[in-house]
Amino acid sequence: MKVFWKSLRLKYIFICIFITFGISCLIGITPISIDECKCDANGTSNHYGSHRIMNNKSRKSKHRLAILVPFRDRFEELLIFAPHMQKFLAKQDLDYHIFILHQIDRYRFNRASLINVGFLEVKKDFDYIAMHDVDLLPMNNELLYNYPEKGPFHVSSPELHPRYHYPTFVGGILLVNRGHFTLVNGMSNKYWGWGLEDDEFYVRLKEAGLKVTRPQNVSTGTQNTFKHIHDRSHRKRDMTKCFNQREVTRKRDRQTGLNNVSYKLTGTIKMTIADTALTVLNISLMCDKSITPWCECDKMDGPTEVKQKERKRSESM
Repeated sequence: MKVFWKSLRLKYIFICIFITFGISCLIGITPISIDECKCDANGTSNHYGSHRIMNNKSRKSKHRLAILVPFRDRFEELLIFAPHMQKFLAKQDLDYHIFILHQIDRYRFNRASLINVGFLEVKKDFDYIAMHDVDLLPMNNELLYNYPEKGPFHVSSPELHPRYHYPTFVGGILLVNRGHFTLVNGMSNKYWGWGLEDDEFYVRLKEAGLKVTRPQNVSTGTQNTFKHIHDRSHRKRDMTKCFNQREVTRKRDRQTGLNNVSYKLTGTIKMTIADTALTVLNISLMCDKSITPWCECDKMDGPTEVKQKERKRSESM
């Protein structure tokens, strides 16, 4: 009898081991769906509108804002900019999305052309744009990014900007609605290198009869309204002038703008920085050297060298 029960016990042990083994094998070969991918609510669509408010849960705003950030080689600044803007704009009732306009071609940086491209790529889904420098962070919550219905709204006004204080300055952060940006044919495409493109844009606005408004009665000033995070010693601005660039870029451009910016969009990348959703547009600009030969300059010809050459040229005449 003892031998019988012993053999029966062993039989059940082997059966249990066999069943356990079988279940383990089934579990190992059965596909298990794990939601590791954060996809758009509308499937695999690349439409900007499908994810435009991932970084802002508010849906009350009637207008959609595209924050256009011209960009090249500023990743450390972008890491600061993205989470700061999400935190800052979370206090405002806005429907917005941030677009990084990444220039990937071999030509000199062209902020204005990048903004033109960004506008063309998002205009169907957004009602107004913010032309926004990546190194300028708003610090005062009194600065509002609301829809500029009557005319462009210059957030970083001369009275508040930490560096530029002349009355016609419209750089840094400027809000423009879709209709007004189209009316003035966007920005000039002639400004390769740093500076002056926003001054030319001011003339376009003025000629179109559009009045630029600015924040009023702000409780802070030039020292504490914005934080300027650009390190000039680490990354110097491209202020080189070559060919007849200095002469041409001092005049109103009536040849180029939104209607003839030449580019190729090589890729669209959705990314997240510290829970801030961004869309990176990889943009390759084209240059017509018969119009703007200065899209490429001899790197040896810095501001000092150019002035010396101009002086020698004038002396020989």
